[in-house]
Amino acid sequence: MRPLDKASVLLIYTGGTIGMMENPETGSLEAFNFRHIRENIPELKKLGHAVSFVLFDPPLDSSDIGPESWVKMVRTIVDNYDKYDGFVILHGTDTMAFTASALSFMLENLNKPVILTGSQLPINMLRTDGKENLITAVEIAATKENGKPVVPEVCIFFENLLMRGNRTTKINADDFNAFHSSNYPALARAGVTIRYETNLIYRPQLIKPLKPHYEMDEHVVVLKVFPGISEDVVQSILHIPNLKGVVLETFGSGNAPTDEWFLRQLREAVERGITIVNVTQCAGGRVEMHRYEAGRTLLECGVLSGYDSTTESAVTKLMFLFGQGLTPKEVRDHMQYSLIGEVTI
Repeated sequence: MRPLDKASVLLIYTGGTIGMMENPETGSLEAFNFRHIRENIPELKKLGHAVSFVLFDPPLDSSDIGPESWVKMVRTIVDNYDKYDGFVILHGTDTMAFTASALSFMLENLNKPVILTGSQLPINMLRTDGKENLITAVEIAATKENGKPVVPEVCIFFENLLMRGNRTTKINADDFNAFHSSNYPALARAGVTIRYETNLIYRPQLIKPLKPHYEMDEHVVVLKVFPGISEDVVQSILHIPNLKGVVLETFGSGNAPTDEWFLRQLREAVERGITIVNVTQCAGGRVEMHRYEAGRTLLECGVLSGYDSTTESAVTKLMFLFGQGLTPKEVRDHMQYSLIGEVTI
């Protein structure tokens, strides 16, 4: 498979390390003018594609990116959808997996590549990983076979691996292999050639017009259980005003304390209409609440299984579903099946 000649790709720069430079006085990384990236990657011209740029002004540290920024990205893609063969989003690594998950839900009927990438080192540093990540992401976004995009979904490309966006988590703050998809295989590997696993790539059964969604409900929280967690902590979180959804991060295959007060707090929250989804704290694996007594008690309280979902995917899926104005029952129903390949049921 090779990119078609003169394929067009829109590069959306949101911010992040890839577009930063080191301040010689403070040693800290600061956002730099986007011309910095143009100047430091002349190789983009050699790919043979028409690469255009859209810039977030000002560029954002990924720690500041959330629903408002996701909407801006969606609008940018929608406004340019018919003009380009694919899209590459340059993004800081810290929240990249959240953004990739959110966009996978917000871009319904997507039939073109949306590839997120970034770097651990600024693009102007000698040992930067940014050049390879960006160049390969552009090549993947431009690649077609028989006139159709090879990867028509939201992905993250990092350190030679192309991963489904809503299956990916940042696992390392220092190494170049910063991301991993524990519960779903890589969609492609970049070596001497880019080897695509076409049987793993999500493709819609019917080609429909892109249907963007702009509403994300932020009344969602993550509750991570730990040994010694107190009732006051759990109660305060589950009684946050207007709370609608909880991603409950549990031990192992979905286990949590069996203290009477803990189960009562969960049960009462579910009865108030709060959707609670159980995901594992482990780097890989899935929730199986029927496996141990500690998990079965959660089922009896009305807690839903998150199966093999990442926390990032579960959070943004709840935001998305509640943002569509669905009732708690409808949200519970939708959380029990895969919308866009984010879980294995």
